[in-house]
Amino acid sequence: MAKDSTFDIVSTVDKQEVSNALNQAQKEVAQRYDFRGTGAEVDYSGDKILIKANSEERAKAVQDVFGSKLVKRGISLKSFDAGEPYASGKEYRIEGVIKEGIDQPTAKKISKIIRDEGPKSVKATIQGDELRVSSKSRDDLQSVIALLGDFEDADLQFVNMR
Repeated sequence: MAKDSTFDIVSTVDKQEVSNALNQAQKEVAQRYDFRGTGAEVDYSGDKILIKANSEERAKAVQDVFGSKLVKRGISLKSFDAGEPYASGKEYRIEGVIKEGIDQPTAKKISKIIRDEGPKSVKATIQGDELRVSSKSRDDLQSVIALLGDFEDADLQFVNMR
């Protein structure tokens, strides 16, 4: 009897790469002429990222600098969830978080896509903050990976192919 082949769908971020991107963004913001005197800065506390500047446009520009550093470090912008700029005293702030793991609504959405559009022999099981996909055919698993390749709600990685 043939054993099922499986793989896991996860959403992970390398914290060291996030830290490196943050340090690079802080250096660039400190050195760039257009950010001088604007109070522009990027801070990291725990799992929250705080962007500050004296105007909404400057805060968005600092967010763009940080986003470009994340992309250069191989971290998808789908993993960085930034809020809207809001006024706090004389400065504008943007709070953001680095998302890790697949939350329940997203996991249900992925398993529904696999059920509806994937091969019939494939089963998806939600296990905490990841999904396990199993099938008798490895080709069916490859087609599921191709199907989810352009999933826009989260940065997905496919690991532990057995």
